[in-house]
Amino acid sequence: MLSMLIMAAASGVSPIVFQLTIFVLAIFVGYYVVWSVTPALHTPLMAVTNAISSVIIVGALVAVSAGASEAGNDISTWTGGAAVALCAVNIFGGFLVTQRMLAMYKKKQK
Repeated sequence: MLSMLIMAAASGVSPIVFQLTIFVLAIFVGYYVVWSVTPALHTPLMAVTNAISSVIIVGALVAVSAGASEAGNDISTWTGGAAVALCAVNIFGGFLVTQRMLAMYKKKQK
């Protein structure tokens, strides 16, 4: 499947169509990976998701700064800003969930 995509990209398929195809395939793979995780692995999966989001937010900040430095490049500024906002929500939400789960294992004070 991947070799077909690479050959399609080399044969003159529009880059937008190529990137959209990879995006749709990533959605399907992500859906099946997340829904096949057992509940015992949910917390480690959240930790990995937070780590990935922290890497993504760095790239989003680079996109925002690149768009701000070049005149007329508004799409990278807007998409980078949206990515920063969504990653920030994911990171802070993950920390809140982790704190809540750790609080469940603390001994109760009398």
